[in-house]
Amino acid sequence: MVKVKVGSMEKEYTSKTTLYEIAKDFKNQYSNDIVLAECDGVLCELSKKVDEDCEVKFITTDTKIGNDCYRRSMTFLMMKAFYKVCDGENIDKISVQYSVSKGYFCRIYGKVTVTQKLLDSVEAEMRGLVEKDVLITKESLSTDEAIKLFGELGMYDKENLFKYRRSSRVNVYHMGGFDDYYYGYMTYSTGVLKYFKLIQYDNGFVLQMPTKEEPDKVPEFKPQEKVFEVLKEATQWGEMMGVPTIGAVNDKITNGTIGNIMLVQEALQEKKIADIATEIANRQGVKFVMIAGPSSSGKTSFSHRLSIQLMAQGLKPHPIPVDNFFKNREDTPVDEDGKLDYEVIEALDVKLFNEIMERLLKGEKVEMPEFNFVTGKREYHKDYLKLNDDDILVIEGIHCLNDKMSYSLPNESKFKIYVSALTPLNVDEHNRIPTTDLRLIRRIVRDARTRGTSAAATIEMWHRVRRGEENNIFPYQECADAIFNSALVYELAVLKQYAEPALFSVPKDAEEYLEAKRLLKFLDYVVGTSNENVPNNSLLREFTGGSCFKV
Repeated sequence: MVKVKVGSMEKEYTSKTTLYEIAKDFKNQYSNDIVLAECDGVLCELSKKVDEDCEVKFITTDTKIGNDCYRRSMTFLMMKAFYKVCDGENIDKISVQYSVSKGYFCRIYGKVTVTQKLLDSVEAEMRGLVEKDVLITKESLSTDEAIKLFGELGMYDKENLFKYRRSSRVNVYHMGGFDDYYYGYMTYSTGVLKYFKLIQYDNGFVLQMPTKEEPDKVPEFKPQEKVFEVLKEATQWGEMMGVPTIGAVNDKITNGTIGNIMLVQEALQEKKIADIATEIANRQGVKFVMIAGPSSSGKTSFSHRLSIQLMAQGLKPHPIPVDNFFKNREDTPVDEDGKLDYEVIEALDVKLFNEIMERLLKGEKVEMPEFNFVTGKREYHKDYLKLNDDDILVIEGIHCLNDKMSYSLPNESKFKIYVSALTPLNVDEHNRIPTTDLRLIRRIVRDARTRGTSAAATIEMWHRVRRGEENNIFPYQECADAIFNSALVYELAVLKQYAEPALFSVPKDAEEYLEAKRLLKFLDYVVGTSNENVPNNSLLREFTGGSCFKV
């Protein structure tokens, strides 16, 4: 017999009892479905058998780890249903490309036409598999066996990915005779995968799934058209250049052609910035360029590069950090954790911002404030500004797309830009790279370099950053006049050499260890490359260092 402690309760079980069987005894203590477990601090699937005394913490679908597991497993369920309904021979590839609304946008390549009728048939097949509660089992294959298997299955992105795998083994998942590979742990069976919807959209479809905030509800489908078009364009570019996946980028690195990819993508970004500057210059009455975006999206470098392009248009840009309008620290609101919340608009003196901008718009000479982050107070150092006909303000801050921030300024005087790292790169055809993961890795690298902040500290505060983004940035992204995608298909290969040492420093007994371990496992797919060929004006330099801008 073995003793298993769950919370304050302890029970005895026979040796080799699965965590799934143990979870059934405790499920009434949880308001949401149990999908994974931590066994003595180690993340485990519920199929794991317990053979010694241990302490178990069950993970449910209302957590990030649990929601990620649900989404991976749901993708697996969808794949099996599609290959059954469409007959696998008619499918060349099903590609899970990027996040749209609260789901995944997918495309089918082959002799299949996406219609809502087809999606309804696939959804019915999926619900049938949920009713049958089909087991999801895992088999460890040698890397060579996995390469051969996925080659035979026509999953060539996975076949290519595993050519670069350092580990000698690969975990392949099985569901009722269907085989696939997923980056991360899966649910025990299909029975918990109850909430989903397939929706026809653009030239593909969306697998709509619950969020961790509402794990038992399929959210309403609300596509962000502008962001979607940017992602679609980036994906088409990646396919055209032959770098849609990590394995394809690894190929470019190993055959010595990654330098060309770097140059082409940097040139493409510069053209996009120049196009935005031209649009601003051609629009009559614009005096305020308002730039917003989530953390680690490269807003600062973008602002500098945009300013150069505006000067090339004959304008005189002046940078205005919204941070200089923070209220004094004693007046700063606190978040639900009791910590100072600089993410909410109430942390800013919005009234003062509008008063100063109105005066500048009238042509008055104004003394500009500067926020002292050491003392926590706003100061004045006789820094005066006056706008002439060819002057323009480049204002950067997380609330710049929210009209509450600039409520008194005429709409025709504002040009709004949303900046984010909307990566089109995927691990393989079924495993996408979340934009938040790319930004977190960027943030870990930059925090370690510029602030001496540990990876554990950056990971610990990330959920608060994300909460602020969900409330204060993402709801306004479709209000932008232009969207700039700061992601670079090659950047993970450069960031890897900086991120790994920081992530390895996270102690095993730290709460952030599981996330650090997950990111390290992810980076293990990536072949590293030097940053020596990265231009000094690249957005990537904001994170790795060596930028020609003050960032």
